[in-house]
Amino acid sequence: MLILQAERDALLKPLLAVTGIVERRHTLPILSNVLIEKKGAEVGFLATDLEIQITTASSDALPGEDFRLTTSAKKLQDILRAIPDKATVTLEQQDGRLTLKAGKSRFNLQTLPAEDFPMLPVNGSPEAAFKLSQRELRRLISQVQYAMAVQDIRYYLNGLLMQTEGNQVRLISTDGHRLAFSSAEVEESLPKSEVILPRKTVLELYKLLADSDDPIAIEVLGNQVRFSFGTTVIISKVVDGKFPDYNRVIPLDNDKIFLIERVTFLHALQRAAILANEKFRGVRLVLKPGAMSILCTNSEQEEAEEELEIGFTGGTLEIGFNINYLLDVLTNLPADTLQLAFGDANRSALFTIPDNSDFKYIVMPMRI
Repeated sequence: MLILQAERDALLKPLLAVTGIVERRHTLPILSNVLIEKKGAEVGFLATDLEIQITTASSDALPGEDFRLTTSAKKLQDILRAIPDKATVTLEQQDGRLTLKAGKSRFNLQTLPAEDFPMLPVNGSPEAAFKLSQRELRRLISQVQYAMAVQDIRYYLNGLLMQTEGNQVRLISTDGHRLAFSSAEVEESLPKSEVILPRKTVLELYKLLADSDDPIAIEVLGNQVRFSFGTTVIISKVVDGKFPDYNRVIPLDNDKIFLIERVTFLHALQRAAILANEKFRGVRLVLKPGAMSILCTNSEQEEAEEELEIGFTGGTLEIGFNINYLLDVLTNLPADTLQLAFGDANRSALFTIPDNSDFKYIVMPMRI
């Protein structure tokens, strides 16, 4: 029986919004599926991996009968992607199979009962709730997400700390070698709370946020966080663990301070990185009055040297870093000018934006 007829993009766009969290191979086969539900003119899509759940709906009003079914998320996505743009897609369901037709193409997909699809139980009233523009949250995440750990044994580092207090929201990430901090003001007065968002949630949320002033509502629900924007809702469990006290690692007495153009510094590092050791990725920065040298060498005894003019009048310093940690912050910050503050060769460096306390980046030195 015919259950739905729609233009390809009316189905593909919302499907793409939810399938990023779907694992191809799962111990529960139904978790490789997407739940599609039609009520009235709205078609909703839901996917979950039991840690995160994403629901969204087609922005187009679609005629047809009400239904609920689950089918392979990746296969349906691949089929719709392969169908020509603007093509009309017809869905029919019969005897536990979903038939998709477009032009002279026809695909039969297995379905599993919608009533067997597991849903994340959602906690009750929020401990903290606030709104930001999607653009603002996207900016906050972009300034810190690169410093999250990847599969660290300290599982609480494989994510991002979100703190609320007063009219402040703060995002902090660290992998034990560097730490990134960003904050923003909100209109609400918020209680003091903190949760660790899993890495997968952070990356999926960032991917779905638009560069627009449209709002996103964020609710902290005990061991869950809910993000609602447009027709999309993301519910995520939080990481159970204690995030380290980031205030203790912020160096406050670094005395070798100067301003530098971000893009100029970035391009110089990118050129020097060509000859950096592929395994250790080390770079040496040599400070002297009026100039900073950037030096990279590798195991073949090849060497790259860049020199930048800086407004620095203090003493000399030679300090080593993992060049990737410097490239990450310079690539992800939108600021034109950065302030760098160094102490000695064994002390962490502090990167900030001049006259702006909303961003900090701390990076530990390395021996080269």
